[in-house]
Amino acid sequence: MNRRASKVLKETVFYFWVIVVILPVLIVFLWMFMSSVKTQMQNTSIPPMLIFEPTVENYVTALSENKILRSVWNSFGVATLSTALALGLGLPAAYSLARWKNNMVSLGILTARMMPGISYLVPWFIFFTQLRMIDTPQALILAHLTITLPLVVWTMLVFYEGLPDSLRDAALIDGCTEYGIFLRIYLPLSLAGVVVSGILAYIFSWNNFMYSLILGGNRVRTLPVAVYKYIQYAFIDWGGLNATAVIVVLPVIILTLLVQKHIAKGLTLGAIKG
Repeated sequence: MNRRASKVLKETVFYFWVIVVILPVLIVFLWMFMSSVKTQMQNTSIPPMLIFEPTVENYVTALSENKILRSVWNSFGVATLSTALALGLGLPAAYSLARWKNNMVSLGILTARMMPGISYLVPWFIFFTQLRMIDTPQALILAHLTITLPLVVWTMLVFYEGLPDSLRDAALIDGCTEYGIFLRIYLPLSLAGVVVSGILAYIFSWNNFMYSLILGGNRVRTLPVAVYKYIQYAFIDWGGLNATAVIVVLPVIILTLLVQKHIAKGLTLGAIKG
């Protein structure tokens, strides 16, 4: 009886802290959604209106007049291609670093990941201005590699270092090349890590604001920049701002819910050595 009571107490404490952690996030998202279905007068009323008649006018305006669908397509294209390019370059790079233990290169990549993104902004802007690539998807995709590529490399480095060297030795004895070992052994065994690193890279690219604001323009305006357009000098369109914010975060939430099992599995496997 004491064991059962102790188990119930532990589960109660656990779920209590889970609620404490996620409750602020849920409150913020709920408040954002409520603001997105309010009129401007309802959003600026004091005290805040908790009981009101919802409206979808903010979503209709955002999707029709403000060309949000175009921004959604731009964000989707830039995030997808940037993530794909980061995986294509980062996976073999992580395997090479894990195989030959090049600590200096690993430290350099970690340093690049830790540096604030604004430190890359001026060189990128000068570089793309000289090539006349400002306000092009190619510029944003390449710029986002400074975010996604180090993330992929360091996430996958943990997975590859956790795989036993005996697998590689056995493959070499059988006549397999380093390229074949990577494609036939290491890559299939680290699919969970590929999923995790790909999702994280996609989310960071999707949410990036600074590069899109400076290197982009009207043609390749992404969703974070589209949200910013609702903030003006003397006026803030709270309904449109929150409606667009819901459109921004909703795809990421849906993606995370669909692949949450893979994320949990990948993070768990990444913590296991040998």
